[in-house]
Amino acid sequence: MLDKLKDVEKRYEELMARLCDPSVVSNADLYRDLMRESKQLEPIVETYRAYTKARTAEADAKLLLDSGDRELRELAEEEWQESRREAERLSDELKILLLPRDPNDDRNVIVEIRAGAGGEESALFANSLYRMYGLYAAANGYGVEPVGANETELGGFKEVSFMITGQGAYSRFKFESGVHRVQRVPETEAGGRIHTSTVTVAVLPEAEEVELTIDPADLQIDTFRASGAGGQHINKTESAIRITHLPTGTVVECQDERSQHKNRDKAMRVLRARLFEQKQAEQQSAIAADRRSQVGTGDRSERIRTYNFPQGRVTDHRIGLTLYKLEAVMNGALDELIDALITADRAEKLQKG
Repeated sequence: MLDKLKDVEKRYEELMARLCDPSVVSNADLYRDLMRESKQLEPIVETYRAYTKARTAEADAKLLLDSGDRELRELAEEEWQESRREAERLSDELKILLLPRDPNDDRNVIVEIRAGAGGEESALFANSLYRMYGLYAAANGYGVEPVGANETELGGFKEVSFMITGQGAYSRFKFESGVHRVQRVPETEAGGRIHTSTVTVAVLPEAEEVELTIDPADLQIDTFRASGAGGQHINKTESAIRITHLPTGTVVECQDERSQHKNRDKAMRVLRARLFEQKQAEQQSAIAADRRSQVGTGDRSERIRTYNFPQGRVTDHRIGLTLYKLEAVMNGALDELIDALITADRAEKLQKG
């Protein structure tokens, strides 16, 4: 591990030197890529330097312990114990930092929420999840850009898609992919019976143009009028865009913006993300099931979480975590769930070595 850390530090120092080079500063793409790499290495290097400092302090204190001076020994004993504990803590932290990073972690994400089983109640809960993610994003400094929505007359969503932008967005949202189950008394239920409904969530890392080439000849682009709930037209011009990727049959619609050009741009970003996800899924299908992370499969058919309103609890089935904080969670307090999922994912990877 120490040899690897020395190599990381050497690479970081090389990056720092190159980022001061005028020829690099004038090349926007190269500067961006080197800056991104340096930001990824920075926490490892800082922790490694703190670890080295703690080990040096531990060694110095050990020398004083062996000196034979009684007063010095008492002081050195305390210093030695403290430095040793700090070095052990930092060593554990470095093991986590050196785990293979998900290359998508720093990307923006596109979130697609779709009503599942449960009719109108499912659509209403899709709206609740959309609100929950929006509140969490706002509280953590992420931007939210609507892409498109298919609303119901009661204020639910048959489907809704939106972008979340900001450093590390995918690292925080990626574990939300899957089936979310809700148990509550629907607003439409007169008898007070508890219903169970489901909503599916897909979290797609946004792909950059250089990573995925899309042939314009493979696209069928249609325009239509954006419409609201109940089919009422909310736009008199054909500004909404539907793009069909003919080789895969993937269809993307965007009607959030009044500008046809802006809707087309957003639709292309969503299409690129979906095709990128398909490409990754094909690559990962060759990985044996026992080597996949139990937390991070991202399988949309997998029931990942239950929101039980009568009991005020939310349960994440992947890690067996239950919190009796449902109201707070629905108001965007997701950190406890997300942090627990990240911790479980790291523990899984550490165990596999």
